[in-house]
Amino acid sequence: MISIASTAEILRHQKILPLFYHSDQVICTGVVESLYAGGIKMVEFTNRGEQALSRFRELHQLRKEKFPKMILAAGTIRSSEDAEAYLNAGADLLISPFFDEGVAEIAKKSGAVWLPGCMTPTEIHKAASAGINIVKLFPGNLLGAEFVQAVRPLFPEVQFVVTGGVEPTVAGVEHWLQAGVLAAGLGSKLISNELMEQQQFNRLEKNVAELLHQLQKK
Repeated sequence: MISIASTAEILRHQKILPLFYHSDQVICTGVVESLYAGGIKMVEFTNRGEQALSRFRELHQLRKEKFPKMILAAGTIRSSEDAEAYLNAGADLLISPFFDEGVAEIAKKSGAVWLPGCMTPTEIHKAASAGINIVKLFPGNLLGAEFVQAVRPLFPEVQFVVTGGVEPTVAGVEHWLQAGVLAAGLGSKLISNELMEQQQFNRLEKNVAELLHQLQKK
């Protein structure tokens, strides 16, 4: 299980957090292999379908066999039951779209890193009061980078990751990094349904490698 310090370090270096879901095992494997080959060391697999837990277990096994340094985050964790299931399936950390007391309790008991989603100063305060050090701001396209700049001075002990509507370009990610986030979550704009269905894994690897290269030069 990863520590909060290591989580922050990886996110700060990687600058992006790819996230996706697909029900097909071959496609899930292809996406993770491509991301890893492109330089990604942390990925979020979202709990957004009936096959999600089964696919996650398979990705955990793939990680053990081929990518031991890959960090697998379980996303869209909405309940304590979700949290327990994914931790048992090998999740290195948990990510939620909102703050949930049940998930908070499971994370505390297990010692797991948990990034709850927040949209208001009150929600960020609630997370910070529960000892959360990294918060997911969601949805980013509604909040805007100005929101980050406004709330950061209020919560100096909290670091932020933004998800939702971030463009998978250097300018798009830098817009948020300059506002003060650790990293930007990139979902369907980076890993589109079309790309997955057509299994354009070489294209994904190339896009990710180039984006990382340009971001990490800065």
